[in-house]
Amino acid sequence: MATSDAGDDVLEHWNQLIDRLNGTMAQSVEQNIEAQAMFVESWADAMEQSIPEEEMLSEGFEAYNRAYEAWMDAADEMFDRTADAAEGEEVPPGEFRDIWLRTANEAFKEVMSTSAFAAGTGNVVETMMELQQQTEEISQETLAQLGLVTRDEVDEVATRLVELERRQHSVEQKLDRIIEQLE
Repeated sequence: MATSDAGDDVLEHWNQLIDRLNGTMAQSVEQNIEAQAMFVESWADAMEQSIPEEEMLSEGFEAYNRAYEAWMDAADEMFDRTADAAEGEEVPPGEFRDIWLRTANEAFKEVMSTSAFAAGTGNVVETMMELQQQTEEISQETLAQLGLVTRDEVDEVATRLVELERRQHSVEQKLDRIIEQLE
């Protein structure tokens, strides 16, 4: 009968452990869903805020038009050089690559030099940093709920360890001075 009671205790302990893990997992899933909702909301806010003013929008469209013109000029140049090659002129294959690389650089410069591009890039970076912070917070909460060590706890232990090492070094120096005085 004692074996049966021990088995029941183990089973009860196991069931309690599974219940705690299930509760923690459910809470973690809920927090992840909340984090995703916060991300979508942040993203929507960033998109709303990133709608540029009319002047900035106009500048952006002009830059895209100039970039498009650069691509069309490159296409014309490619057509001309292909026709030259078809007529027997020796056109090195690297020239075709160079046309597209040069054009890509010109087009990207046109677009990336606008204030609209800078503002949009800034908004995206800001949103990603906020998401990273939210993810970090949820991750730390989840680790704590699972009974695992969090970054904050590791940082605290590291700080205490450094302080203990500093104190130990100070005590060692004092002991060395006392020993020198005794000799």
